[in-house]
Amino acid sequence: MSGILVGVDGSDQSHRALDWALHEAAFHQVPLTVMAVQPRSVRPATHIYWNVPQLPDNSFDAEHARTELQNFVDKLATDSGDTPPEITVTVTRGDPAEELINASRDADLLVVGSRGSGAFAKLLIGSVSSKVTHHAACPVVVVPE
Repeated sequence: MSGILVGVDGSDQSHRALDWALHEAAFHQVPLTVMAVQPRSVRPATHIYWNVPQLPDNSFDAEHARTELQNFVDKLATDSGDTPPEITVTVTRGDPAEELINASRDADLLVVGSRGSGAFAKLLIGSVSSKVTHHAACPVVVVPE
């Protein structure tokens, strides 16, 4: 997956990161990979202390999410007129920062928004952005708000 990798989560900041990455990939004529990571359910503290099992979250449909994201990316590319040579959309489940860091091993550049859809909207940089800037295997661009 050489080229540009961009992490998206549906937030306004990730939309700006996607727009920036789309433009850069088209400008440099390199492949673009758009990656969305559905966080796993938080493990309740009760499981640690009383062995109460975590209930499975069956509401996540990776194929449906990938199709919706592909449609969104296609529309954005058409509207902007930016056409990279190849666009790949992937949707997975796990820790967003960890998945992006792992994917960065095969990328030339990783792009993320300054903050995602987390609860701490007043932070200058979110936890995922912070982690990937410190641990990614390639250069990282953090697109500001």
